[in-house]
Amino acid sequence: MIRYIRHAAAFCLLLLVALLLNAGRVQVFKADDYDKNQANRRQTIARYGQPRGDILVGGRPVTGSKDSGQQLRYERTYRQGPLYAPVTGYASQTYGTSLIENAEDDVLSGTDPRLAPVPFWHEVTRGQQDGGDVHTTIDAAAQRAAFDGLGGKRGAVAAVEPDTGKVLALASTPSYDPNGISGTGSAATRDWSRLNAADAQPMLNRALKQVYPPGSTFKVVTAAAALEHGAVDDPDATTGTPSPYTLPGTATKLTNEAEGCENATLTHAFEVSCNTVFARLGVDVGLDGMVETARNFGFNDGRLRIPSAVVRSNFDSEMNDSQVALSAIGQYDTTATPLQMAMVAAAVASGGEVRKPYLVDKITAADGDTVSTTRPSTLHRAMSTGTAETLQKLMVNVVTKGTGTNAAIDGVTVGGKTGTAQHGVDNKGTPYAWFISWAKADGDGPAVAVAVVVEDAAANRADISGGGNAAPIARSVMRAALKR
Repeated sequence: MIRYIRHAAAFCLLLLVALLLNAGRVQVFKADDYDKNQANRRQTIARYGQPRGDILVGGRPVTGSKDSGQQLRYERTYRQGPLYAPVTGYASQTYGTSLIENAEDDVLSGTDPRLAPVPFWHEVTRGQQDGGDVHTTIDAAAQRAAFDGLGGKRGAVAAVEPDTGKVLALASTPSYDPNGISGTGSAATRDWSRLNAADAQPMLNRALKQVYPPGSTFKVVTAAAALEHGAVDDPDATTGTPSPYTLPGTATKLTNEAEGCENATLTHAFEVSCNTVFARLGVDVGLDGMVETARNFGFNDGRLRIPSAVVRSNFDSEMNDSQVALSAIGQYDTTATPLQMAMVAAAVASGGEVRKPYLVDKITAADGDTVSTTRPSTLHRAMSTGTAETLQKLMVNVVTKGTGTNAAIDGVTVGGKTGTAQHGVDNKGTPYAWFISWAKADGDGPAVAVAVVVEDAAANRADISGGGNAAPIARSVMRAALKR
C-alpha cells in the first residue's frame, strides 16, 4: 500500500512541477504573445482606463481626454482639431493611431519604461504608468498662419528652423477633426467612412506623406550641383545656352516662359527661372553629380522620421541625358515632399548643412520631470559654405527683383524660389504652385525656412502661380515665425 502512495505522491509532484513550468512559460516566455492577442480585451480596457498624456504646442496642450462612461473609459479629445491634425494625427479606440499619436504612443499611453518611478519597474510589474506628455517644436502663430494662408485649398506648408531642424509649422489642407473618430460606435464609423471616401482626402498629410514634382524650386539643387561640380565657376558669366534648347538625343525643344534666357548667366537664369539654362547645367554636371547633390539635400532617403515617417523624395539614379535635363528642372520623375523642399531652403540659409528635422522637443512624465530631450543633429552637408553664400544671393534676388517679390518682408532678409510644376496626362493638369524661401532677422535673430505647395492654383505661365499663390502664404508664415 505504501508503495502505491509513494507512486501517487511522486505523480502529483510531477504534475505540480509541470504546472509551475507551464505557468512560468505563460508568464515569462508567452506573455507578449498573449498581450498582443486580439482576443485579449484586458490590455485594451487597461489602455483606455486612464487619461492619455497630452501633446503640447508652445507649452499648452492641444489634446485632452474625457470620461466616456463606457468600458473603454477615456476617449481622446482635440482642441482646434483641424489646425493641429497634421501634427498630432489621431488616437481612435476603433481605428488606432497616426503621426505623433502613433510614434509616441508608448509615452502617451503610459507604457514606456522610461516613465516608471524605478528603473526596470515596468519590466517586473508589466504595469501602466500615468501617460507622459509630448512637447512639440511647433510655433502656434506660424501654424495658424500656414493653415489660414492655405484657406482650405488642397496644399501644404512645412516650416523649419535652419540651424536646428525644429519643425515650426506643418499644415495640410483640407484638414479634418480627429474628435469625430476618437471613440467607438456608429458615429465614429460614419465619420471614418466619410473622411476616407472624400475626394479631397482630408486625412492625407500632404506635408509629409505626399510627393509632388517640385518644378522650378528644384533649380536650387541644380544650381548647387553646378557650382559644386564646376559646371559654373562664375554665376555672372554667360553660360552659352541656346533658347530653345534641344534635349540631348532627341528632337524635342525645351522653351522658356521668361525673357532673356539665351546665353544667360546663372544669376539671371535663376532670377527669372530659365528652363533651358538649368536643363543644360544638369546635363553638364552629369547624372552622377546630380544624384550625389540631390542625396546630400535629403532626396532618396526612405528612413527619415520626425518621429513620424516621411515619404521618400525621389531623384532617379538611372537616366539618359534628356531625362537628366528634365529632372534638373524638377520634372520627369523628380518628386519631393513639402518638408523636403523646406530642408533644401534651410540648407541654403544655414550655410550648407542639412539639419535633421524633428517635431518633438522633449518628453515629460506626468509629474513634469523631463524624460528625454531632442538634440539637433546634422544629416548631410549639402554644399560648401561658399556655394551656400552664392545661392543666398541668388535667392535674395528672386525676392527683391524676380518672381518672388510677394514674399518680401520689410526689414528682413528674405530669399526665395518660385516654381510651377506641370503634371497630369500631357501636362494638362492644373499646375502646382510652389514657393520655397528662408528669412533671417537682423543680427543674431531667429531664422526660418518654408516650403509651400498649392495644388489647385491657377497659372497662366510658369512661376507666376508660385509667386502669386504660394509666396504670400510663405511670407505670412515667415513673419509669424520670426516673432517667436
